[in-house]
Amino acid sequence: MPLKMPQNAHITIQKRNLPADFSMPQMEMAESHYSLGYIISGDRRFITPYERYEAHPGDITAMPPGLYHRTFSLSESAYENYLIKVSPEIAVDFKSDVDPDIWDYVFEQKLFSFDEETRRKIESLLFDMLDIYTDAASYSEVLLKGLFFRLLVLIRDRNINSDRIPFKGELSKDIMEAMYYIEKNYAEPIKLRDAAGSIGFSEGHFSRLFTARVGTSFSNYLINIRLRHAKELLLNTDLPISDIALMTGFGSGDYFSACFSRHEKTTPTGFRLGKF
Repeated sequence: MPLKMPQNAHITIQKRNLPADFSMPQMEMAESHYSLGYIISGDRRFITPYERYEAHPGDITAMPPGLYHRTFSLSESAYENYLIKVSPEIAVDFKSDVDPDIWDYVFEQKLFSFDEETRRKIESLLFDMLDIYTDAASYSEVLLKGLFFRLLVLIRDRNINSDRIPFKGELSKDIMEAMYYIEKNYAEPIKLRDAAGSIGFSEGHFSRLFTARVGTSFSNYLINIRLRHAKELLLNTDLPISDIALMTGFGSGDYFSACFSRHEKTTPTGFRLGKF
């Protein structure tokens, strides 16, 4: 589904407050604009046909036009972010007036992390941009463009980390839909047949294709998702281990503890106490 900018706009910014479990309902792409998001709270997983990556508070994500993608929640925290959209005309101006390599770096790299000082600078820039955009003065776009250019340079100069996992081959929309199904239903006792059936594939065909494209088996992928959510609950709640096991699809405390110890090299209790 193509996403569009408001008619005749060249740069927009909004501050969004979304529920903790917000997930994009379907695969989407920007029809002709670039987008850049700064996460204030919440943790997100991004999936494109070529890679997956996780973004956390203080991170910036960039998305070029024409790239299908989907995002999922990774935590129980509300999802709050700044979202900037810019037209191709802004890209032309930046490449002409500043540096085309910086633009290409930002929208090819896609994920950026920063130290605390840089995050404060970014948040100040975004606050000013939102204030200018809301004011809607006749000269607002000129001011916004200047601040956006400053933001791109800051991203290039201060990025300290990028953790992206490329897939072994380009993902089809069917496989991405299956990954979405798994993300939404990990707490249920889902099986390979359920994920395969969600996109109309046979178990054997789905299993082979999933492993070849994603780089891991369905069962490993499902366990890793369940462990990720379990770790979130272990660190941020006082829930009993048995309750966390049920909430994350493991079914029993014993099975959860065995899986956790095998994959994380510590027990759930040890992880909660920082012994890892």
